[in-house]
Amino acid sequence: MKRYGVNELRKMFLEFFESKGHLALKSFSLVPNNDKSLLLINSGMAPLKPYFTGAEIPPRTRVTTCQKCIRTGDIENVGKTARHGTFFEMLGNFSFGDYFKHEAIHWSWEFLTQVVGLDADRLYPSVYEKDDEAFAIWQNEIGIAPERIFRFGKEDNFWEHGSGPCGPCSEIYYDRGEKYGCGEPGCTVGCECDRYMEIWNNVFTQFDNDGEGHYAELEHKNIDTGMGLERLAVAVQDVDSIFDVDTIQALRNKVCEISGASYGTDHNKDVSIRLITDHIRSATFMISDGIMPTNEGRGYVLRRLIRRAARHGRLLGIQGLFLAKLSAAVIAGSRDGYPELEEKKEFIFKVLENEEKQFNKTIDMGFGILSEMEEQMKKEGKKLLSGEDAFKLYDTYGFPMDLTKEILEEKSYEIDEEGFKKCMEEQRNRARDAHEVSNYMGADATVYDQIDTSVTTEFTGYDRLKDETKITVLTTETELTDSLMEGQKGTIITECTPFYATMGGQLGDSGVIRSGNGVFEVEETIKLRGGKVGHVGVMKSGILSKAEQVSMEVSVAGRADTEKNHSATHLLQKALKTVLGSHVEQKGSLVTPTRLRFDFAHFAAMTQEEIAKAEEIVNREIQEKLSVCTDVMDIEAAKKSGAMALFGEKYTDQVRVVSMGDFSKELCGGTHVANTGDIMLFKIVSESGVAAGVRRIEALTGNCVIAYYKEQEAALAKAAAELKCSAEEVGSKIAHLQAEVKALSSENEALKSKLARNSLGDVMNQVQEVKGVKLLAVSVSEVDMNGLRDLGDQLKDKLGDGVIVLASEKGGKVSLLAMATDAAMKAGAHSGNLIKALSAVVGGGGGGRPNMAQAGGKDASKIPDAIAMAAEVLGQQLK
Repeated sequence: MKRYGVNELRKMFLEFFESKGHLALKSFSLVPNNDKSLLLINSGMAPLKPYFTGAEIPPRTRVTTCQKCIRTGDIENVGKTARHGTFFEMLGNFSFGDYFKHEAIHWSWEFLTQVVGLDADRLYPSVYEKDDEAFAIWQNEIGIAPERIFRFGKEDNFWEHGSGPCGPCSEIYYDRGEKYGCGEPGCTVGCECDRYMEIWNNVFTQFDNDGEGHYAELEHKNIDTGMGLERLAVAVQDVDSIFDVDTIQALRNKVCEISGASYGTDHNKDVSIRLITDHIRSATFMISDGIMPTNEGRGYVLRRLIRRAARHGRLLGIQGLFLAKLSAAVIAGSRDGYPELEEKKEFIFKVLENEEKQFNKTIDMGFGILSEMEEQMKKEGKKLLSGEDAFKLYDTYGFPMDLTKEILEEKSYEIDEEGFKKCMEEQRNRARDAHEVSNYMGADATVYDQIDTSVTTEFTGYDRLKDETKITVLTTETELTDSLMEGQKGTIITECTPFYATMGGQLGDSGVIRSGNGVFEVEETIKLRGGKVGHVGVMKSGILSKAEQVSMEVSVAGRADTEKNHSATHLLQKALKTVLGSHVEQKGSLVTPTRLRFDFAHFAAMTQEEIAKAEEIVNREIQEKLSVCTDVMDIEAAKKSGAMALFGEKYTDQVRVVSMGDFSKELCGGTHVANTGDIMLFKIVSESGVAAGVRRIEALTGNCVIAYYKEQEAALAKAAAELKCSAEEVGSKIAHLQAEVKALSSENEALKSKLARNSLGDVMNQVQEVKGVKLLAVSVSEVDMNGLRDLGDQLKDKLGDGVIVLASEKGGKVSLLAMATDAAMKAGAHSGNLIKALSAVVGGGGGGRPNMAQAGGKDASKIPDAIAMAAEVLGQQLK
């Protein structure tokens, strides 16, 4: 048998099923489309759910894919064993009401034995224990002896996910040989050892589960097949694990080359090598689909993967940045199947380098803080890190909780995970809200789910704003209806429409739908599943009925202003690439009649000079009055022409390419001005950060720019009137007032400091000695925290070596401060822990570093108790 490589096997599978009448689709993005039930695509079937549920009509009833997938449920085990990984490719062939068990079983056997060349005597099928039909096919048609066909129960061989489509499975196992076995006498298919490996799973979706345990036969039965590409390669190449197959081994070797470590000689090093190898694959593919490292959702998954890999790089002794170099190896090994990796490689490298740099900035300080926490636990005889401390590492130093957990586990410590979750509650709630599940697709059920899937809408609005058509569907806010009457809110779907539906960042059109019987005001236009367009609004007069002929009229002014803003975003993206670099990629946009918002990948705030330059370039191209042309072509031709495509966007075979002279060329389905001169003017009004590595520009065009400048003029005139000067003098007047305020503030601080010293008096006679360390713990009246810090510095100079504790009440609030000198800290003093204990006495909380800490409190009557307690707490700290 030939030992085919991963890229060969992928190509062989897709071509085999194309020969069986299947349409080969490119892998879908890892970011689920309109599916809140998933954070990341985790199976070959996941992106095809709308076809299985009937919500959308598939492009063909037979489809085949190789789908990139990520699963992080076992992330803690990745690296520790050679079995686990987060990234994998799932080969699949799917039937939507077309062929069923006979063809699926025959083709799986044909591919494995005749195309790949696996030994038929080493293949063992399994079926659901009640699926006699599948058993008979294997025995009578394929010719497998009955004793080699295994019947398994529902847990192993029946696929279902709550209510909805489900059915029995038939898996195919491959006997890898005795060298991979456990050696036990009863070792056979189903054993937990590595000898018998499942490589193919046919799911026969033939039932509908009502959620109550009742199963009805589906009218249209489906086939959902899954086969892990890496698993197949393990069998074909006869290697130990996925880390030994050709493409992944090449990446593993690159990790060894960079680190100088050898694989297979040291268990701990092997863990790190495997973890880095796996995680950089996941990170590379996630970034290529537009996912950015953040502290929420899928962005948090990416951040965890990158930072775990970076940390294990350090354990291997790798110096400096290294993840981008490994990503280059991922791209080299996978670009045959995923050419977008090569197209996006510079951006992928930039994101990895930026995240690695950010982590490196904080990791040393974080390790130092964690070491202090470990020392404190050791001193107190504890084995559990508090949730608050774990959250501090996460929130301040960027340590994902599982990274802290992993580090502590190596030293036999644990984390109070419940306490950590409590601290994270607010962020968790936000994540859960964004990830709320209510049905099979994770979306709330709506009236639109009831619409016949065969209903579609043709968009005619690229070259017209009026059209005549027929109503196909009417809905109220809650149900389908045959008519809408005056005052009713609802949605109208028509055979065709000039109204642009909200998508691609462009806000949908508004306008009017009318007939001789009634007038409907369209407030928003939305895109619905299956190519339908919904016109949402209210009946202003009369009545409109299903099948009625109507006139559609888009708001001319609204569309024109929206087009100005949309075309300006194209000019802006090119300008940003020119000013900031080729790594700039669109991460999102919003185009309305009144403004535009453009989110883009960049890793630092733009300077005023950069903003001005980008704005200048856009206005220059507006003044050039460039013709805006749209060409329809196939996706490959569009990319070859140099047209920019969006990250993670799934394009159809035919795409629209919008060109603005020779300056800008993008794939875009939106509507645009005919000439850049129509935009008139462009003004950036703000630039800010919205997420790690993502910046946002908000801008105006056309008459909105003129209105903006009028508002600025009015504000300037008002400021001048308040300052009693001319508009030209406002700047110098403000500078003069700021200098005056600064001088008065400095004078005020000096007086407050003097007042604090006078209020305190001579307190050096109150110095105590605790186990050989001097302690000065006193209270002072009416001094704020700034004053306490000044006072503490002065007293520390007088005291020499030792510990200072100060307390004060001002405005009903208590302030506490602790300071420790180097000698005192060497003796065991810790200001943070000292202040933490004392603040509890005054009904507050706080903490800080070993040398200085502060806290607030509510109960001023307890200040004397806190001061008295200082010596006791310090005594417990000292060695």
